Amino acid sequence: MMNSEQVINVYQAMSDLTGQMLAAARVRDWENLAELEAHCADHVATLQQNETAAALPPALRARKVAMIHQILAHDREIRDLTTPWMAELATLINSCGAERRLADAYGA
Repeated sequence: MMNSEQVINVYQAMSDLTGQMLAAARVRDWENLAELEAHCADHVATLQQNETAAALPPALRARKVAMIHQILAHDREIRDLTTPWMAELATLINSCGAERRLADAYGA
C-alpha cells in the first residue's frame, strides 16, 4: 500500500503527464501522445492496485482534488483536439476501403 505522499506524487505525475499529452495533441504529435498515455495508464494501474482507502489529511486531500480537476481539464481539451483527427482518420480509412472495394470489383 502507498502512503499519503506517494499517492500525491503519483497524482502529480499524472497531472504532469496529461499536461504533456495536451501539448503533444496541440501540435498533432500523435505518437508522443500515445506514448505519454501509456505512461499515464501505468500510473492509473499503480493507484488502482496500491492506493489505500484511508482518508488523506485535509491539505493533501485538497491537493489531490485540485490535481484531479487539472487532469480532467487536460483530458477534456485533449479529447476536443483528438476527436476531429479521429474523424479525419476514419474518413481516410473508409475512403481507402471504398477504393479497394472498387478496385476489387472492377479490376483496377
